[in-house]
Amino acid sequence: MKKLFVFTLMTILLSVPSLAAAAGKFVEKIEISGIMRIEPETVLTYLMIRKGDNVSDEQLDRGLKSLFSTGLFADVRLSMDGDVLKVDLVENPIVNRIAFEGNKKIKKQQLLDELSLRSRSVFTRSKVRRDTQRILELYKRLGRYSAQVEPKIIEQSQNRLDVVFEINEGAETFIRKIDFIGNRAFSATELEEEMLSKENRWYRWFTSMDTYDPDRFAYDQELLRRFYRRHGYMDFNIVSASAELSPNREDFYLTLVLDEGPRYKIGEIKVVSELKGLNADTVADAVSVKTGTWYSNVKIENSELALINAIGAKGFPFVDVSSETKKHEGEDVVDLTFKVKEGRHLFIDEIQITGNSRTRDRVIRREFRFAEGDAYSPSKIRRSKQRIENLNYFDRVTMDVEQSQNAPDRAVLKTEVSEKSTGSLKLGVGWSSYDGPLAEISLQENNLLGTGRRLGVSASVAEKKTLFDISFVEPWFLDRELSLGFDVFYLTRNYSSRSSYDSEMVGSSVSLSWKYTEELSHTVKYTLRQDKIMDVKEGASIYVKEQEGKTVTSMVSQTLFWDYLDNRYTPSEGYYVSLSNDLAGFGGDTRYLRTDFSTGYYIPLSDKWVLGLSSSAGYIVGIGQDVRLNNRYFLGGGTLRGFEDGGVTARSKVGDDALGGNWQATAGAQLMFPLGLPSEFGMRGKIFADFGMVGKPSGFDATQMWYSSKLRGSIGIGFVWASPMGPINVDYARPIMRERFDETEFFRLNFGWGF
Repeated sequence: MKKLFVFTLMTILLSVPSLAAAAGKFVEKIEISGIMRIEPETVLTYLMIRKGDNVSDEQLDRGLKSLFSTGLFADVRLSMDGDVLKVDLVENPIVNRIAFEGNKKIKKQQLLDELSLRSRSVFTRSKVRRDTQRILELYKRLGRYSAQVEPKIIEQSQNRLDVVFEINEGAETFIRKIDFIGNRAFSATELEEEMLSKENRWYRWFTSMDTYDPDRFAYDQELLRRFYRRHGYMDFNIVSASAELSPNREDFYLTLVLDEGPRYKIGEIKVVSELKGLNADTVADAVSVKTGTWYSNVKIENSELALINAIGAKGFPFVDVSSETKKHEGEDVVDLTFKVKEGRHLFIDEIQITGNSRTRDRVIRREFRFAEGDAYSPSKIRRSKQRIENLNYFDRVTMDVEQSQNAPDRAVLKTEVSEKSTGSLKLGVGWSSYDGPLAEISLQENNLLGTGRRLGVSASVAEKKTLFDISFVEPWFLDRELSLGFDVFYLTRNYSSRSSYDSEMVGSSVSLSWKYTEELSHTVKYTLRQDKIMDVKEGASIYVKEQEGKTVTSMVSQTLFWDYLDNRYTPSEGYYVSLSNDLAGFGGDTRYLRTDFSTGYYIPLSDKWVLGLSSSAGYIVGIGQDVRLNNRYFLGGGTLRGFEDGGVTARSKVGDDALGGNWQATAGAQLMFPLGLPSEFGMRGKIFADFGMVGKPSGFDATQMWYSSKLRGSIGIGFVWASPMGPINVDYARPIMRERFDETEFFRLNFGWGF
């Protein structure tokens, strides 16, 4: 018992110093020195120690770190003098002004927006280092890897500093050479055509693609993967990709080591369904991939989407279609299996849109093919993205589906857009084979005040034509997918060379368009115009002279348009069909019914070889009167190359005037192909054949005119150049089937340029 007492007493005595240390030092007073701008209470808040506290060394250390972490102080010292806690501070200076010297390629405001330093903010050397690196990164993105940035600090009164970034922008760092190692199926030129990065050439002065950008080079590698897999090389791999900077820091050398692998063909194709109630055979026709064709991941993805749409139409909203490949041993053949199974029961709970600082939210939302609360559908999301891209308001559109953490069957669709300029002012001069020298000015805004409305004003004056036009389109009239358009126009034409007269047309129109499906659209239009045939020559035909004077046309039109093209402006695959009718006679002086039909079919023979087939037909009949001269059909020029505009038609024996006809039919074939020039040139060659025939005007004495309904035809070559100054179209055609009274034209050129 005595031993236990002694042991306990010794333990208590030994614990006294430890307890004292744990209790800490008592703070009777806190003295703060060295502050000029910062309030004492702010210091105490970050110090986390108050008068009357018992503080330990750990607490003092935490307070010290807390004050340093604010970035307000260059130096912090804490010390205990008896029961007084002394806080000695050295404030970081304040940035008085930020300036740049030597910057020409990047504007001052662009640089300021990227910096962490701001005027009247706290200065720290770490911020200066970060901002220096950020400026260098901006110049690297411009291809200036030799740029140098040196920050200068100028002290001012009251603990303020001026920060001056001295910039030596250096020369542009171009891509001198792109080397491919391991490519057998495609040449280096073909592979470079698929990349965004280009070797430096004199003709690339108008683009920055020949300067090195690491992000662009990374994307180029993905483009090459897509290119090879689209052409059947499903094992393709990029072994290595390097970018080496020359010692003088003026040139980059890019090297890509490729492993192409074999090219595969498609063997057996199967569709397997794991969906209860779905027979796979009923949707197998939706697969566009065929046995014996080359493997293409793009065509396989299109088939997956087609299957989802076909299955969805049968009442299965939640569908997942995946494809599996199985290689034949010892053969370059793969079997393809499309597996259909039930997809996630996921609903789009919310659609978030960011990046549209100018375009209104509703302009984007109305392009979605689904609403908030609808079932998740990959095909509808892809189609919605395509529709938003087709608006042509944005440089980039991305869509990501983020599943909700609280509700596993709910998701948020995050849509981010990057806006671009939607207005254009064009001033141009040019020359046309038919209209002669011309001058043009046009103003176009495709997203008026961010509403999606389109406004256009244009004027064109040529030797043989004058045109003034004002147009306005409301694409979502009454908040429905109805496009309402207005048009006011004035047009004069000089037909003295073909028909001994001039014409004048002035009027306006209103139209309403809507879609039945994604491919089928319908337009109804009303036009009121006044036509005038004037300045008839003395020696003109009686059939022209009797048309002289003014007439008023009140006309209702309709057009059905089926659009299955991959691109309406430069199609490479698909087809279109158009059927239109014009009925004049709702008031006015002219009464007629006109029907026009046209179709085109485009077949990709390879990546850049496209065969286009087209045809058209039209018929007009007067209602209680003959069809007037300005409403008849004339062939030639753009409708039948190798012949003058209006060169194929009935012609009067007196005056040799083109009289037009009451019907026409044309057919043509055109092969577009690359010319072996760099893609930046935008030049493509063409070989074509045009055929057509035209009827005679009704009510005319056949003995007073030359006329033949025989088929005419021509063959020719040419090229199209999408130049930076405007489109240039050159055709050389020779008639191979003609009549002696037809007017021919071998060479046809149209071009213009803007300032």
